[in-house]
Amino acid sequence: MTTKSQALLNWVDERFPLTSTWKAHLSEYYAPKNFNFWYFFGSLALMVLVIQIVTGIFLVMHYKPDASLNASGVPVAFAAVEYIMRDVPGGWLIRYMHSTGASAFFVVVYMHMFRGMLYGSYRKPRELIWLFGVGIFLALMAEAFMGYLLPWGQMSFWGAQVIVNLFSAIPLIGPDLALVIRGDFVVSDATLNRFFSFHVIAVPLVLIGLVLAHIVALHEVGSNNPDGVEIKKKKDANGIPLDGIPFHPYYTVKDIVGVVGFLFVFSAVLFFAPEGGGYFLEYNNFLPADPLVTPPHIAPVWYFTPFYSLLRAVTYPLFGLDAKFWGVIAMGAGVVIFAFLPWLDRSPVKSIRYKGPIFKTALVLFVIVFFILGYLGVQPPDNGGIKDRTTQICSVLYFAFFLLMPFYSKMDKCKAEPERVTS
Repeated sequence: MTTKSQALLNWVDERFPLTSTWKAHLSEYYAPKNFNFWYFFGSLALMVLVIQIVTGIFLVMHYKPDASLNASGVPVAFAAVEYIMRDVPGGWLIRYMHSTGASAFFVVVYMHMFRGMLYGSYRKPRELIWLFGVGIFLALMAEAFMGYLLPWGQMSFWGAQVIVNLFSAIPLIGPDLALVIRGDFVVSDATLNRFFSFHVIAVPLVLIGLVLAHIVALHEVGSNNPDGVEIKKKKDANGIPLDGIPFHPYYTVKDIVGVVGFLFVFSAVLFFAPEGGGYFLEYNNFLPADPLVTPPHIAPVWYFTPFYSLLRAVTYPLFGLDAKFWGVIAMGAGVVIFAFLPWLDRSPVKSIRYKGPIFKTALVLFVIVFFILGYLGVQPPDNGGIKDRTTQICSVLYFAFFLLMPFYSKMDKCKAEPERVTS
C-alpha cells in the first residue's frame, strides 16, 4: 500500500470498523476446508437477492400501481408492464431478469435448505441460524406472492382472489382480516396499492434484515461442513482451527466459479425460455385482469405448489370447522414445521454421511413426495379421483417425515463422527 492509501484507510478505521469487519467476516473468518458443491447456494441466494433488488428499482421507475382502465380499456398496471416490455430501452431484459430471478431465487433457496437437511446445519449450535433462514423463506414467499399481483394479469388477479379469500376461513377474525388485506370487499385498486407498497418497501426491508441476521449468526458460531464436525474444537497454538481455511481468498474464488456456472444457466433460461414453459410466467397472465372472466384452472406459481397441494388435500370438515380452514392450517404448518427441525432430529450425529438407513430412506422419500406435491399443485383437481387421493397420501407422508423424526432418528443405527474433518 502507498503511504497515502494507508493513511486514508487508517482515517476510515478510526471512524468506521472497515478493516476489522473485513477480517472478521472474510480474510480471518475460518471456514471448514471440506466444503463441496452444496455450499455454493448460500452465496448464490445472496447474489440473486441483489439481482432482484437492482432490477426491481429499474422496474419501479416505469411501473404504475393503478387498476383503473386507460383509454384503450386496459388496466393501467397491465399497460405499464407492456410499456416496459415494448417501449422502455432494455425493459424486456430487466423485466425478464426480475421474473426469472424470482424462480431462480426459490431454486437456490430450496437447494440451500436441502443442504441444511443433508448435513444437519440446523443442529446445535446453529438453531438460531436455521430460524433466521426459515424467516427468510417466509418473507420470500410473501414477497413473491405480492409481486405476482403487480402485472395485473388474469392469473395475478384470480390467484390473489383465491389466496386472500383463504384468510376468511379463520374463525371470528377471518372476514375482517381478509378485508384488511384486500383494502376492499373485492380484489381492487386498493389491493394493488397495498401489495405494491409491501412488495417494494416493507417486505424487502424485513428480508434484508433477516439476511444480515442470518450471516452474522453464522459467523458467530461458524459454518457447518459435510462431516458435521465442529472445527473450533481443534485449534493450533495461535487459536486458528486446524481444519479451517480463510474464507477469503479460498472460498470467495470458489464461489465465483459457482456464480459463473449459475449465470450460464440463468442466461440460457433468460434469453431462450423466460416463461419457463408457462411455469415461470403463466400464459394466462399475458391477458389483462378481468373480474368477469374466471380462468378454467387457477394455480399458484410452481414454487408455491407443494404447499398449495397440502391446502387442497383437506376436503373434510373437523370439529365443526369447514375444510377450507383446516386446509389453510395444513398449508401454513407445511412451511412453519421446518422451524422445528432442530428439536425434532434426535440423531446422535449431524451429517447424513454418518446417519443410518432409516433417516436416509425417510429423506429420499420426503424429496420424492415434495416433487409429487409440487406437480399435483399445478394440476386441476379431479373430484376425489386418483390425483386427489395421491395428494392426500403424499400430504400424510410429508408431515410424517417431520412428526415421526424424533422416533426414527433416535432408533437409527449411525456411524461415529470423525474427530477431524475428512478431505
